Amino acid sequence: MREVVLMWRDSRMIILTVVVTAVYTAALIPFKGFVLVPGFTEIRIANAFPVVFSLMFGPAAAWGSAFGNLLGDVFGGTLTRGSFFGFAGNFFFGFVGYKLWGNLGRLSSDREPDMRSGDQVVEFVVVALVASAGTAAIIAWGLEVLGLFPFSVLGTIIGVNNFLPTAVLGPLLLRVLYPRVKQDGLLYPDLMRAKDLPSVNHSRQSTAGVTIAVVSIAWAVLGIAVSVGIQGIPLGASPGEVMPPSPVETRIQLVVGSVAVVLLLVASAFSGERLSQLYRQEPPASGPSDEFGP
Repeated sequence: MREVVLMWRDSRMIILTVVVTAVYTAALIPFKGFVLVPGFTEIRIANAFPVVFSLMFGPAAAWGSAFGNLLGDVFGGTLTRGSFFGFAGNFFFGFVGYKLWGNLGRLSSDREPDMRSGDQVVEFVVVALVASAGTAAIIAWGLEVLGLFPFSVLGTIIGVNNFLPTAVLGPLLLRVLYPRVKQDGLLYPDLMRAKDLPSVNHSRQSTAGVTIAVVSIAWAVLGIAVSVGIQGIPLGASPGEVMPPSPVETRIQLVVGSVAVVLLLVASAFSGERLSQLYRQEPPASGPSDEFGP
């Protein structure tokens, strides 16, 4: 995880962070009028960008997504105390992609994310699901802790609002953008020094990646289950139909979320990234041609 700090030594990664921030902010603001939860979230086609940028720009995408969301709140008139959790959630949204790619066991395609095959698309959809669930859980948990909304209200809205644009538009964007960014030498393995990237054996990378995936999805599911089963919040209830949770009802979510945050931080600290290895690996040698054979 050291690369999210060490990247600030490289002016090119800083420039990429600014570019990601600008693109994400510019894509968020036009949809601020399509409100889903007043003052907190809206229809966000821009959510297709963080995971895509993560697979190309690595840690620059994590910071750019976080700052882009914050600036979107500032210029869109939705800056609240919940924006801190929006910053953290969107950092995760842009962070998890490059951490998980190639580290999901049998679900990994073991190829660069240029979206040229079905197994790459499957891996991308899984990464999108994990990123969306984790982001939704972080933000929904934070707003419940602040006493604003029950977990299930924002957890479901943000989860779906993140996943659908990412899963539908993400593979198309990568198929178009990834080869061009690679050709221009702007992928994060091209820009960051090898010693600034985490050096972790494949077994530990996979363990950390699977842990991040399982904890993210489990946290989102368990948080919604607590809201529905213990707090009595109807599944699919809109914000105007429910009362803010009481401090007593929030304690269970506080405990569940605190454990999940610790697990995610530990797994992230011990995680690596395989994209730089997949990027640099030699293409398989072609066998002898039988064009002139018998």
